[in-house]
Amino acid sequence: MTDASMSQGALQDKVTELAKEFDVPGVSVGVFHDGVEHYGYAGVTCLENPLPVDEKTLFQFGSTGKTYTATAVMRLVEQGKVDLDAPVRTYLPEFALRDEEVAKNVTVLQLLNHTAGWEGDMMDNTGDGDDALEKYVARMERLQQVSPLGATVSYNNASLSVAGLIIARVCGTTYEQAIRDLLLDPMGLSHTFFFPNEIMTRRFAVGHNKSEEDGTISIARPWAMARGNAPAGGMSATARDQIAWARFHLGDGTADDGTTLLSKENLQRMQEPTFDMAGSALGDAVGISWLLAQVDGVKSVGHGGTTNGQHSDFTMVPDRGFAVISMTNCGPNGPQFNHEIVKWALEHFVGLKDPEPEPIRLSQDELAPYLGRFETIAATVEITPADGRLSAVVTIKPEMAAMLRESGEEVPDEQPPIILALLKGKPDAYIVDEGPAKGMKGYFQRAADGTVDGVHLGGRLATRV
Repeated sequence: MTDASMSQGALQDKVTELAKEFDVPGVSVGVFHDGVEHYGYAGVTCLENPLPVDEKTLFQFGSTGKTYTATAVMRLVEQGKVDLDAPVRTYLPEFALRDEEVAKNVTVLQLLNHTAGWEGDMMDNTGDGDDALEKYVARMERLQQVSPLGATVSYNNASLSVAGLIIARVCGTTYEQAIRDLLLDPMGLSHTFFFPNEIMTRRFAVGHNKSEEDGTISIARPWAMARGNAPAGGMSATARDQIAWARFHLGDGTADDGTTLLSKENLQRMQEPTFDMAGSALGDAVGISWLLAQVDGVKSVGHGGTTNGQHSDFTMVPDRGFAVISMTNCGPNGPQFNHEIVKWALEHFVGLKDPEPEPIRLSQDELAPYLGRFETIAATVEITPADGRLSAVVTIKPEMAAMLRESGEEVPDEQPPIILALLKGKPDAYIVDEGPAKGMKGYFQRAADGTVDGVHLGGRLATRV
């Protein structure tokens, strides 16, 4: 038996084991190592209409799609059609926000590295027409700043839709067609799609949600996200196409047929830090859309994605020529599966194992600066003491809950608390200490006077109110 076949067998065994352990309906995993691809599949596409997950099964991979938007922008940069440091209004003269100075000065790069600072989770559905993206960006005129332009990283879906509209405007077509022309077709990614009408004639995964109360699993509806959000993550693909995307970004910018799509210099530029965010759930720094971290002292480059009931992870280690992707069709157990399979693959294939951070318990007085009420555009976060740790209760705002319910999503009236434990030797940094999000990192932000004025939770800045 060859090393490759042994690795393939080990991956499939681990995928099967973890899918059963976490009770995930269906999973699709790919690994690229030493120039060889390995795949593992388990479960079914949908509990209501079950088909076995296989190499042809399409999963939504959500926000990993932001890296496609960024790569398309970089192709236009190389063609001299876009400048990363140019104001957005160079390409979208009509661009408007509540803060006119920000709308006037925000740059293309600040769209791609999550430093624009405005409310980032606008979920408006602007229809399925070719004008959906333009309508979505027009509605951003109501968005206000959460943090000053360029001051901090706060995950921003809306800013990627602006970047997508720039691509469409510069290319003179729809965003989706531009991505196909610039990336998908030249790279031979023939199993990566945007539209439900393309996907429904193929084998595809359906999202599910697992009840934390009784463990029952139900179908997540609606299946598709709104078209106006497509540049932030509206694509579906097979594991093989996701690994092909990883191979491209681990390479020198050429497609499999030898066509140069992006210079090696610009490909690597995307993977270099543009802004620090040490301790964030997103990683230690952000590149040009890529999220950067250290695994056992070695740089990792990746992204993850979440849609309605589907969850993905995408991790590369460029110095080792390694990538692992994982796509699942259930939450919150899907992210737990992804975390464990990625951790296992990093150790099994390239010997990288991160030490676990050391959570600590603090007194009431020591916890006091972190207590209070914080908010984003979508939710409020109430932080109270909890046995030497912190309890964060997230409540979806009524207007956001109504919008989600109107689109067909289930929004529970109450969310279970998220338990945050501060870390030894890392002031203001925390880790989620238990529950489905166990292991997620974050940190508290301090104002100039030293008081805590925000909390980074799930990569988003919630400000004190």
